[in-house]
Amino acid sequence: MESKNQFQTNISDSYCLLKLKIVLMGYRAAGKSSAGNTILGREEFDLKRSAQCVRRHGEVADRHITVIEAPGWWIDEPVEESSDVSLCPPGPHAVLLIIRVDYMFKETERKAVQGYLDLLGERVWSHTIVLFTQGDSLSDTSIEQHIESEGQDLQWLLDKCGNRYHVLNNQNRSDHTQIKELLEKIEETVAQNNGCHLEIDRKILLEMKERRRAEEERAKERMKWMKKQKDDIRSQMSESKMYFLWN
Repeated sequence: MESKNQFQTNISDSYCLLKLKIVLMGYRAAGKSSAGNTILGREEFDLKRSAQCVRRHGEVADRHITVIEAPGWWIDEPVEESSDVSLCPPGPHAVLLIIRVDYMFKETERKAVQGYLDLLGERVWSHTIVLFTQGDSLSDTSIEQHIESEGQDLQWLLDKCGNRYHVLNNQNRSDHTQIKELLEKIEETVAQNNGCHLEIDRKILLEMKERRRAEEERAKERMKWMKKQKDDIRSQMSESKMYFLWN
């Protein structure tokens, strides 16, 4: 017979696996919104770019899924100025790092991704799965052949993530097998982490919140400056027009 503690552990693990919390992270235009819609099986995420985290829920394959889409990154945006995801306790079970399979992944991309994920602490890597989107563009090429052709930077990333990856064809949402397999890989990741969520240090969360507040302030200042520039140009044009009319 199972001991009481072992029985409670099994119950806890089953509960954990039935309720999954997932965060989608990646560059802008990587396909985060489409991936979220494909996972949930309906149009829950707006394909227009959002500067805020978006949270949606759904029932998928007998699991209660919470999907959080983080704001996308700019390829040339300094990491310290990134509007990164604020992960509310108890944190996600898995981070899906979205990468388009039809985009080259080289040193610049690798360094940026490392910088963004490192903001969440070293433990983030044990919770991360690389999710390749635009899988239909592979045609007759296998994902393994694609990874080999990309070279050392993509291989470094996959090694860092414990070689966890999945390919998603966003154009074929009727293929429920790809989502079932993805959820199984997420559950394997949960098991490897002993059923634990990714916990973010409170200090990191406060720093991320402060960066976001500072960025919002900079954005407001940029808008004020642009408005002033437009007003000045209009004023100058109006003065020039009046000058020509009177001369």
